[in-house]
Amino acid sequence: MDAATQPPLNSRNEDYGFYGTMVCTGQDAAAAWAIPAPLIATETGCSPEGVRAFLDSRHGRHFADEVANQLVGGRSVEPAIRAAIDTHQGWRITLRTARQHGIPTGLPYLTGWVAHFEIIGAEG
Repeated sequence: MDAATQPPLNSRNEDYGFYGTMVCTGQDAAAAWAIPAPLIATETGCSPEGVRAFLDSRHGRHFADEVANQLVGGRSVEPAIRAAIDTHQGWRITLRTARQHGIPTGLPYLTGWVAHFEIIGAEG
């Protein structure tokens, strides 16, 4: 079973990150949590652990902010998450981020950050 077909790992940070932001938007956070993990794993090629660490981080919170923007724009949760993935993949890792965090310059933003969290682990 590959990362995209595995059930998502439970959040370790329900007060912040993606999960906490979904609570703040009035969404069913548990239901919303299950949607991005396989989509992000497929898009980035990263592990469930890397995806969870990303979604639980401040970067996961920013990802959820983009989902919230899409929800305000009239999309339902899954299309909003897919749009947020597209948005984050459209951005690129900058030289500054590369110097600060060791993520290669020019990588798609989402791929770079999820891979970063996969490498450093959830504790990083």
